[in-house]
Amino acid sequence: MPVSPEVLLRRLAKVPAIALRAGPRLLARAALFGQSRALAYPQGSFARVNILRLVLLGLAALCWIAAGSGFLQQRTRLQDSLWRPAALAGKPWPLSNHQLAVAGRDIEEKLKSAPEYVSLFTRLQSAFPPEYGIFLAGFAHRSAAGGETGGVDLLASQAMRALRFSRGVLAAKAGPAALEHVFELQLAVMRALAAFDPHLCAHFLFGAEGIRFLDFAASHRALIAEFAIAGIEAIEDGQRRQIAREAPTAADFGALEEALRAKGLSTAEIDAVLDAKTSSPAIDDGRMCEAGQVYLETLAAIPQEQRLRIYSFAAGLMARS
Repeated sequence: MPVSPEVLLRRLAKVPAIALRAGPRLLARAALFGQSRALAYPQGSFARVNILRLVLLGLAALCWIAAGSGFLQQRTRLQDSLWRPAALAGKPWPLSNHQLAVAGRDIEEKLKSAPEYVSLFTRLQSAFPPEYGIFLAGFAHRSAAGGETGGVDLLASQAMRALRFSRGVLAAKAGPAALEHVFELQLAVMRALAAFDPHLCAHFLFGAEGIRFLDFAASHRALIAEFAIAGIEAIEDGQRRQIAREAPTAADFGALEEALRAKGLSTAEIDAVLDAKTSSPAIDDGRMCEAGQVYLETLAAIPQEQRLRIYSFAAGLMARS
């Protein structure tokens, strides 16, 4: 059933920032609580697989989206009451079709203000017209009601978040090329972050939110657009191919950990990137950023069958959270 613009915007402004602050361990438990039966693990294998390692992969890919949600929370304080007439500060209710049409055109003009994002919004509109329409109508409604809509980087992040809500799980069913491309670009984003701000890079690894990431997006729009388009294409490919993969095994993670040690990561660094464990003394942000890049590079180099199981499960888990 289609989601109304009002309901969609309320969802966009609430849960993600809270969930990410709760930490990977709590998020993993919450996400798996409703899924573990459907995953049909062989007897005993669930206990041997560290699900946090999957969650961290997915969290990093959602950092840009979470930054947008954090912006909405901090700058607009969007609440259920916003959609009641009393919240419109004297504006007529309900909003007229003319008001919404004008606001919609204004939003589309804002989307065109960043040439780097034109291909992203064009791709989203052509691939998934319903999601694009809901996104546009929601922000047009908010703009016509006098609410804050934020800049084009925020709009881009929220457009992708709307798509993740409705179809993100399909990325887990994509073919090897489409699925791997998402994580290749995730690594490219992390490398760019390392040069931009090592502290932000370290937070990106664990999916931490922050308006500061929107500053990064604003100065790296071409890369962010490419990253987002890769996500759209993975969802499209998954919708078409419907590839079912087994859950990753303890042996998959054992191979990854062994490869990380061979790359020179210490036990503390491996614990940090795989299990979100903190060490004393804390690992420097710059070094943590380097370790995160080694992590993604190493994961990309393990045997494809193992790699795809991890990528697929990470994508599916985060789409449901």
